[in-house]
Amino acid sequence: MERRKFINGLMVIGGIGTLGAAIYPVVEYLVPPDSGEPTVTSLKVGKLSEFEMNSSKIIKFGRIPVMLIRDESGELHALAATCTHLDCIVQYRQDAKQIVCACHNGVFDLKGRNLSGPPPKPLEEFAVIIKDDEIIITSQKS
Repeated sequence: MERRKFINGLMVIGGIGTLGAAIYPVVEYLVPPDSGEPTVTSLKVGKLSEFEMNSSKIIKFGRIPVMLIRDESGELHALAATCTHLDCIVQYRQDAKQIVCACHNGVFDLKGRNLSGPPPKPLEEFAVIIKDDEIIITSQKS
Protein backbone atom coordinates (compact mmCIF):
# COMPACT_ATOMS: atom_id res chain seq x y z
CA MET A 1 0.00 0.00 0.00
CA GLU A 2 1.28 3.45 -0.86
CA ARG A 3 1.99 5.90 1.89
CA ARG A 4 -0.33 8.55 0.37
CA LYS A 5 -3.33 6.16 0.31
CA PHE A 6 -2.60 5.08 3.89
CA ILE A 7 -2.49 8.69 5.16
CA ASN A 8 -5.67 9.56 3.19
CA GLY A 9 -7.40 6.55 4.77
CA LEU A 10 -6.33 7.69 8.26
CA MET A 11 -7.65 11.20 7.54
CA VAL A 12 -11.02 9.83 6.38
CA ILE A 13 -11.31 7.67 9.52
CA GLY A 14 -10.31 10.65 11.70
CA GLY A 15 -12.84 12.89 9.94
CA ILE A 16 -15.64 10.36 10.46
CA GLY A 17 -14.67 10.05 14.14
CA THR A 18 -14.66 13.83 14.60
CA LEU A 19 -18.04 14.16 12.88
CA GLY A 20 -19.48 11.40 15.09
CA ALA A 21 -18.08 13.08 18.21
CA ALA A 22 -19.82 16.33 17.21
CA ILE A 23 -23.18 14.78 16.24
CA TYR A 24 -23.56 12.34 19.18
CA PRO A 25 -24.13 15.00 21.92
CA VAL A 26 -26.67 16.80 19.71
CA VAL A 27 -28.66 13.58 19.14
CA GLU A 28 -28.53 12.71 22.87
CA TYR A 29 -29.83 16.19 23.72
CA LEU A 30 -32.73 15.98 21.25
CA VAL A 31 -33.91 12.47 22.22
CA PRO A 32 -35.72 12.63 25.60
CA PRO A 33 -34.75 10.09 28.27
CA ASP A 34 -37.15 7.40 29.43
CA SER A 35 -39.47 8.62 32.19
CA GLY A 36 -38.48 7.17 35.52
CA GLU A 37 -41.78 8.06 37.18
CA PRO A 38 -43.67 5.26 38.86
CA THR A 39 -47.22 4.50 37.78
CA VAL A 40 -49.78 5.25 40.49
CA THR A 41 -52.79 2.93 40.69
CA SER A 42 -54.22 3.85 44.10
CA LEU A 43 -53.79 6.62 46.65
CA LYS A 44 -54.88 7.12 50.27
CA VAL A 45 -56.43 10.56 50.57
CA GLY A 46 -57.40 10.87 54.21
CA LYS A 47 -60.14 10.06 56.67
CA LEU A 48 -63.80 10.25 55.64
CA SER A 49 -64.74 11.80 59.00
CA GLU A 50 -62.42 14.77 58.27
CA PHE A 51 -63.91 15.49 54.84
CA GLU A 52 -66.82 17.97 55.05
CA MET A 53 -70.13 17.63 53.19
CA ASN A 54 -70.51 19.70 49.97
CA SER A 55 -66.76 20.28 49.65
CA SER A 56 -63.94 19.39 47.31
CA LYS A 57 -60.20 18.87 47.35
CA ILE A 58 -57.67 18.57 44.52
CA ILE A 59 -55.13 15.79 44.99
CA LYS A 60 -52.10 14.82 42.89
CA PHE A 61 -52.62 11.26 41.62
CA GLY A 62 -49.16 10.67 40.15
CA ARG A 63 -48.97 13.33 37.44
CA ILE A 64 -52.75 13.74 37.20
CA PRO A 65 -54.63 16.24 39.36
CA VAL A 66 -57.80 14.59 40.70
CA MET A 67 -60.73 16.39 42.31
CA LEU A 68 -62.39 14.58 45.19
CA ILE A 69 -65.91 15.87 45.89
CA ARG A 70 -68.19 14.94 48.78
CA ASP A 71 -71.72 16.02 47.89
CA GLU A 72 -74.53 16.95 50.31
CA SER A 73 -75.73 13.35 50.56
CA GLY A 74 -72.23 12.20 51.59
CA GLU A 75 -71.42 10.42 48.33
CA LEU A 76 -67.82 10.75 47.10
CA HIS A 77 -66.87 11.48 43.48
CA ALA A 78 -63.32 11.42 42.13
CA LEU A 79 -62.80 13.05 38.73
CA ALA A 80 -59.82 14.27 36.72
CA ALA A 81 -59.38 17.96 37.59
CA THR A 82 -58.29 18.98 34.08
CA CYS A 83 -60.87 20.18 31.57
CA THR A 84 -61.12 18.07 28.43
CA HIS A 85 -61.14 21.23 26.28
CA LEU A 86 -57.72 22.79 26.93
CA ASP A 87 -56.51 21.11 30.17
CA CYS A 88 -57.41 24.00 32.49
CA ILE A 89 -57.91 23.10 36.15
CA VAL A 90 -61.61 22.86 37.03
CA GLN A 91 -63.26 23.92 40.31
CA TYR A 92 -66.26 22.67 42.26
CA ARG A 93 -68.96 25.30 42.80
CA GLN A 94 -70.71 24.52 46.06
CA ASP A 95 -73.66 26.83 45.37
CA ALA A 96 -74.49 25.30 41.95
CA LYS A 97 -73.25 21.80 42.85
CA GLN A 98 -71.42 21.67 39.52
CA ILE A 99 -67.87 21.51 38.29
CA VAL A 100 -66.86 24.51 36.22
CA CYS A 101 -63.92 25.41 34.02
CA ALA A 102 -63.23 29.11 34.29
CA CYS A 103 -61.14 29.22 31.09
CA HIS A 104 -64.00 28.84 28.60
CA ASN A 105 -67.12 28.38 30.77
CA GLY A 106 -67.29 24.60 30.57
CA VAL A 107 -69.76 23.06 33.04
CA PHE A 108 -69.84 19.44 34.25
CA ASP A 109 -72.14 17.55 36.62
CA LEU A 110 -70.87 15.51 39.59
CA LYS A 111 -70.53 12.40 37.40
CA GLY A 112 -68.17 14.33 35.07
CA ARG A 113 -70.62 14.61 32.15
CA ASN A 114 -70.38 17.89 30.24
CA LEU A 115 -73.50 20.03 30.57
CA SER A 116 -72.45 23.10 28.57
CA GLY A 117 -69.50 24.88 27.05
CA PRO A 118 -66.80 23.72 24.65
CA PRO A 119 -65.44 20.58 26.42
CA PRO A 120 -65.73 17.70 23.90
CA LYS A 121 -65.64 14.81 26.40
CA PRO A 122 -66.64 14.14 30.02
CA LEU A 123 -64.08 14.22 32.82
CA GLU A 124 -62.26 10.97 33.55
CA GLU A 125 -63.77 9.19 36.55
CA PHE A 126 -61.82 7.39 39.27
CA ALA A 127 -63.11 4.78 41.71
CA VAL A 128 -63.45 5.73 45.39
CA ILE A 129 -63.12 3.05 48.07
CA ILE A 130 -63.79 3.64 51.75
CA LYS A 131 -62.00 1.19 54.02
CA ASP A 132 -61.94 1.66 57.82
CA ASP A 133 -62.85 5.39 57.49
CA GLU A 134 -59.93 5.82 55.03
CA ILE A 135 -60.64 7.23 51.54
CA ILE A 136 -58.74 5.50 48.73
CA ILE A 137 -58.81 6.62 45.10
CA THR A 138 -57.96 4.05 42.43
CA SER A 139 -57.56 4.26 38.68
CA GLN A 140 -59.95 1.32 38.26
CA LYS A 141 -63.24 2.53 36.86
CA SER A 142 -66.18 2.17 39.20
